[in-house]
Amino acid sequence: MSEKKLTSYPKEKINILLLENISERAANTFTNNGYAHVTRLSGALSEEELIKQIKDVHLLGIRSKTKVSKAVLEAAPKLQAIGCFCIGVNQVDLKSATNHGVTVFNAPYSNTRSVAELVMAASIFLIRRIPDKNKAAHDGIWLKESKGSYELRGKTLGIIGYGNIGSQVSVLAEALGMKVVFYDVLTKLPLGNARRAHTLEELMGVSDIITLHVPETPRTKMMITAGVIAHAKKGAILINYARGEVVDLDALATAMKEGRISGAAVDVYPWEPEKNGDRFETPLQGLSNVILTPHIGGSTEEAQANIGEDVSDKLFHYLENGVTIGSHTVPELNLPPQEGTHRILHIHRNVPGVLSEINSALSTHQVNILAQYLKTNEEIGYVVLDVDQQISAKAAELLREVKNTIKVRMLY
Repeated sequence: MSEKKLTSYPKEKINILLLENISERAANTFTNNGYAHVTRLSGALSEEELIKQIKDVHLLGIRSKTKVSKAVLEAAPKLQAIGCFCIGVNQVDLKSATNHGVTVFNAPYSNTRSVAELVMAASIFLIRRIPDKNKAAHDGIWLKESKGSYELRGKTLGIIGYGNIGSQVSVLAEALGMKVVFYDVLTKLPLGNARRAHTLEELMGVSDIITLHVPETPRTKMMITAGVIAHAKKGAILINYARGEVVDLDALATAMKEGRISGAAVDVYPWEPEKNGDRFETPLQGLSNVILTPHIGGSTEEAQANIGEDVSDKLFHYLENGVTIGSHTVPELNLPPQEGTHRILHIHRNVPGVLSEINSALSTHQVNILAQYLKTNEEIGYVVLDVDQQISAKAAELLREVKNTIKVRMLY
């Protein structure tokens, strides 16, 4: 198949909706390839607003504020894929998306460096007590002193969650002369001289600075409680640039008032405002040596450009070739284009006999299958068929009649 060949569905009829000020680079991925109907909106949409907008949308791009619920997915009969232009996908009802055959992509690595750099910056500022000195200077007070200010060199950084970001932080910390200890529920290969702590309590007890880089799961919700903080080294610093519900902020505020924790940097919160300018409250406001930021860990020009390129490429290749690498719902397949064929995508419930019925229906009607790919997960199966060009329309019609079919799309 030629790289320039159009999909069987006219590109001028495909609607792409990008919310939350997603990078222009993402929009250009589609407009530069002939997709004329790309709409970019600067803010998030409520569930009610999204239900009104999504009826004729084929591709949806969101960041962390827009919630794609079961009700939204049920109102989106044409929706093929959702691109989460961020690290997580917890804002999407993945079970419902799977049941509707909607592919969900994200960008798990694109802002790793941005978050890691900010963690190190916060570590330096907090161990030097810069927030207090900065406030004093703004208030017209000269506060030149070394008491309570330290270097990072020789201190121990405890990393909770040794994944993409945690391991990057590990490398940067060692470059600054720090010792690194990490805790992860999975066995991870240490980088450099980092060593693994066998328990969370062990890590808390030896770390001068503790930084969190875990996903939001039932296991990590309220992971850092008053009981866990009680194991912390006296005067330790706590940084949370992971997920808002991982740390009990009331317990953290109490520990800071009591002097067990000497500094904190928090970028994520259990509740966050919908838009800029909205009122925001946290029990950490007004406390000494605290850095509060509005969920900007990955908000750099480079990260947003990388995320825009990464997710839009995944959406584009799914739309054009049926490739699902990186999908959280539809099983992953990476498919080479086939010359002289038409490609049909079939998403179905993963029950016994579906593939047999597909092949039986096609063979009975003399449909010639030139190539076939299948991948399943616990919920659904994904079949890609390359068939003879002259009978592809008939093949698509037959596949729609197969029992347990969720979605059929003639690709090219």
